Amino acid sequence: MRVAIAEDSVLLREGLARLLGDAGFDVVARCGDADTLRQAIRGRLPDVVILDIRLPPTHTDEGLRAAIELRAAHPGLGVLVLSQYVELGLAMKLLADSADGVGYLLKDRISDVPEFLDAVRRVATGGSAVDPTIVSTLLSRRRHDDPLGQLTPREREVLELMATGTSNQGIADRLVITLRAVEKYVSSIFGKLGLPATGSESRRVLAVLLFLRT
Repeated sequence: MRVAIAEDSVLLREGLARLLGDAGFDVVARCGDADTLRQAIRGRLPDVVILDIRLPPTHTDEGLRAAIELRAAHPGLGVLVLSQYVELGLAMKLLADSADGVGYLLKDRISDVPEFLDAVRRVATGGSAVDPTIVSTLLSRRRHDDPLGQLTPREREVLELMATGTSNQGIADRLVITLRAVEKYVSSIFGKLGLPATGSESRRVLAVLLFLRT
C-alpha cells in the first residue's frame, strides 16, 4: 500500500515514515509542504495521502485545501488529514461532500499505533476515520429540538463509534455485544434521528456527521 506524507515538522514526518514503513506500507513521498506533495505524486498516485491540515507558507489551511483539491481531481485517492487541535469547521469542509476515503484525526491519535494504522488502511481502501474527540464534541452540542435526547446511553455509545467510522463488527467487538444487537441499535438510532439507512459505512458516517453539525 503506497503512502505519501506532507508534514512540515521534520521529526513528525520522519517518525510517521518510519512507523508506516515498519508496518509494511510503501512510503513514496515525504514532503514539507503542499506544493512539494503535488509534484511528488504527479503521474503516479499513492493509495493514501497523509497531510497536516496547516502547512507552509501561512500555516492556516493549506493542507486542507490541498486535500480537497486532490480529492476533487482523484476521487479514488484516500486522504487522511492530521490536526493538532479540534477544528470542527475545517473538518466539516473536508467531509462536506463524501466520507468515502476520507479521514480526520488529531495528532495525539498517532500514539495509539494500532488504531492509527487501522485508520490509514481504512481510508486507503475507501472507508472513513473521524477522530473520536471530534465526534464527542459534536455530540455534546445541544440542538433546539434535541433529538439526541431520545437515545438511550447504549445508543449514544453506538452512535459515537459509528460516527468515527467503526464498522458494525468493530462496534460489537468494542462493546462486547453481538453483531445482531449492534444492527438493532443502529436501526433504532437511524429511526430516532431521521437518517437514511444505507449499506455504505462511509455514507453512514457522513449522514451522522451532517446530522451532528446542524
